[in-house]
Amino acid sequence: MYTGYIQVVVQTVITFFVLLTLTRFLGKKQLSHLTFFNYVTGITIGSIAANMVILKTNVFMKFLVSLIVWCALTTLISYIALKSGKARTLLDGQPTIIIKKGKIDRKALASTKINIDDLTMMIRQYQVFSITEIDYAILEPNGMLSILKKPEFQSTQKIDLKISPSPPTFIPIEVIADGKLLPQNLLEVGKSREWLDNELKKVNIHSIEKVFYAEIQPNGKIFIQKFD
Repeated sequence: MYTGYIQVVVQTVITFFVLLTLTRFLGKKQLSHLTFFNYVTGITIGSIAANMVILKTNVFMKFLVSLIVWCALTTLISYIALKSGKARTLLDGQPTIIIKKGKIDRKALASTKINIDDLTMMIRQYQVFSITEIDYAILEPNGMLSILKKPEFQSTQKIDLKISPSPPTFIPIEVIADGKLLPQNLLEVGKSREWLDNELKKVNIHSIEKVFYAEIQPNGKIFIQKFD
């Protein structure tokens, strides 16, 4: 009656210690899921281990061998990537510059399958609320965004100079994305469609569809980037 439960306990203990050994062998890079390859590998290892716990003994051994072989292949690929730059690029990909000299690279966004809303969300995670503050933004192979601010935004903080900062008039917010108006955002900062049209006309733009991205800055001015 208790044979089945004993088998599950034994297989769970074996799986636990095998996984503990293999994860230590794979190293911290695998555990941290630095790249998509590592992430998928981690999921696969977890899936194989989960199946091992509840399978019969004869099948359990097959999955155990499969788990060991998978980890061995992962280690081999990681070693090859360590020794070969081409292999590393093939496996992990390369960083992609998506903002260059303050301009959004639409082709780079398209190649990385990121839309303008994703980009603005990602930069806000770095406490950057305006694209105009960014000189370069690089999408790393692990999906993280690296940001280099423009020199004027890298200066000494006001608190270091004992200057009391005044609150911004507006929070930086996009009002046009991919040639489409975002009326709710425009309303949020108390601006009208007429005001926006007038601002566009000042730079000789007569149609919202010609604007790739537009953002109201803290001082109330508008940043505009047209489609190339």
